[in-house]
Amino acid sequence: EPKDPPLSETGHARALRLAERLVDAQVSAIYATGYRRTQQTASPTALAHRLEVRTYDAAMPAKDFAARLRATHATGTVLVVGHSNTVSAIAAALCGCEIAPLGEDEYDRWIAIRADRNGATTLEEGRY
Repeated sequence: EPKDPPLSETGHARALRLAERLVDAQVSAIYATGYRRTQQTASPTALAHRLEVRTYDAAMPAKDFAARLRATHATGTVLVVGHSNTVSAIAAALCGCEIAPLGEDEYDRWIAIRADRNGATTLEEGRY
């Protein structure tokens, strides 16, 4: 259990805030790694949008995962719940831009990559 702990009460509150932030979005897919905390973070959004959380391999190279996301989801909002050591690389691979690394104690960082129909991307960062 210590290697795969559940979300704390604060983590559950953050997961609910994330779901609230995405309530009006056209969420078409949700991905999380196989760990309890990422699955539990994704769960409220999945319930709200009646979607299954798709598990992805945390060890998959960011450029490969980004290519898979682009190929599989041409439209809609895709939520990816990852880890402090992988999220920045996945976002950077999606936008072709620099993304500051996440700190190990940074649990509420919002990184949104938007692609238009020509593939041009914009980056938005914040907190949820």
